[in-house]
Amino acid sequence: MLLLKRDTVRSAKMSDDDLACELAEGAGKALLALQRREPHDGKNPLGVVGDKRSQEYLRKALQQARPGDMVLSEEATDNPARLNADRVWIIDPLDGTREFSEGRGDWAVHVALWSAGELVTGAVALPRLDMVCSSARPGQVSAPHAPLRMAVSRSRAPELAAQVAGQIGAQLIPMGSAGYKVCAVASGEVDIYLHDGGQYEWDSAAPVAVARGAGLHASRIDGSPLRYNQPNPYLPDLLVCRPELSGALLRLIDETRLTSSRSKGNAGE
Repeated sequence: MLLLKRDTVRSAKMSDDDLACELAEGAGKALLALQRREPHDGKNPLGVVGDKRSQEYLRKALQQARPGDMVLSEEATDNPARLNADRVWIIDPLDGTREFSEGRGDWAVHVALWSAGELVTGAVALPRLDMVCSSARPGQVSAPHAPLRMAVSRSRAPELAAQVAGQIGAQLIPMGSAGYKVCAVASGEVDIYLHDGGQYEWDSAAPVAVARGAGLHASRIDGSPLRYNQPNPYLPDLLVCRPELSGALLRLIDETRLTSSRSKGNAGE
């Protein structure tokens, strides 16, 4: 975890790590000002405005600082030329749009850089906490909780997560943004984040970079590696957890999915 309170000038000389942090922080500050200024009645398009403003901020900033790089963003038309590029920034200008619109604090800004087949840096801004989680400056993960704590979506917690949590006696902790949940694992607030049910590369790229920087396990729920800058950016599931938990969790996930599949098959007979 890295707490940033600084004003910097974007420059071609700035390292990719520092740039990712500064971009996430700057977009987050702009979003925070918007959230505090506008009403939260559940009917205004606050999330839509936030998405557009943050996207424009990040687009201009990256064009200024890294004009030769490509960008994959949730809020921009995909350019297939990125598949042949050496460097691709993968961004989510506002992760947790619903939470942002409701005036909550569990939303984030994601900025990651992919190069030569790997995520090389990532930053997740948590503006309401005045914090940026950085892959380059990981913090210390505290001791595990007893019982274990599992972060899940507050609006659409997957059935698989509830089943696995029940078998290990873990407490479910509903949270908004995927970035917020991964940073909660990195900070030791929770021990596990299990998602199954639909995400895209921009939802997890920066959070996964942060998780890896902190020494956490990060993979698909079948244990396969997370791959980025793919032709189809759909990347539907994710497991981030303390490394010592990963083996047992992956085995339990596999057994739970197999049992569920057999039950559905029998029900259809």
